[in-house]
Amino acid sequence: MKRTFIGVKIEIDENFKEAIYSLRANLEDENIRWIEYDNLHITLAFIGDTEETSIINVMTMLQSKLSGFGKIGFALNGFGVFRNLKDPRIIFADIENPERLLEVFNIIKAGLEDLEIKIEERDFKPHLTIGRIKHLKDRINLQETLQEFINRRFQDVTVSEIVYYESILLASGPLYRPISKVML
Repeated sequence: MKRTFIGVKIEIDENFKEAIYSLRANLEDENIRWIEYDNLHITLAFIGDTEETSIINVMTMLQSKLSGFGKIGFALNGFGVFRNLKDPRIIFADIENPERLLEVFNIIKAGLEDLEIKIEERDFKPHLTIGRIKHLKDRINLQETLQEFINRRFQDVTVSEIVYYESILLASGPLYRPISKVML
């Protein structure tokens, strides 16, 4: 049994690294677990504990449904938080022009349903998680810091593959190991 998810790996440029560095510096007194650059990805479907036979079925489905789909383009634009500013849990970079990502998500969701694999029922909002807030002391500082980056376009992204990952939870943080890749 493996813990699995489907996503797209995001390679960030120097401009975006500088923005993240500035964000981290402004929030250095907070208890936030920042995502390592090598682990940055957009999750399309979190599956969770998956049997070996289901893994093979998911790999086959992804290949048949998405091979040749075509590259996906979008932009990383501004930072935000999930839950809300009163109770923030996740700091993320927003996705501008997410339509093709939404299309891919719907294809994956339908393919998983055909395999009788359930994923979360909540609305899919494409985003790039930057950090997970463990405890926040100064909400005003967070709000002001986010405001500095509002509508700031960080980077254009072109995705040419979908990755089926195994997530291995370690004391040092998660390790995301590709199980398979599908060229779009």
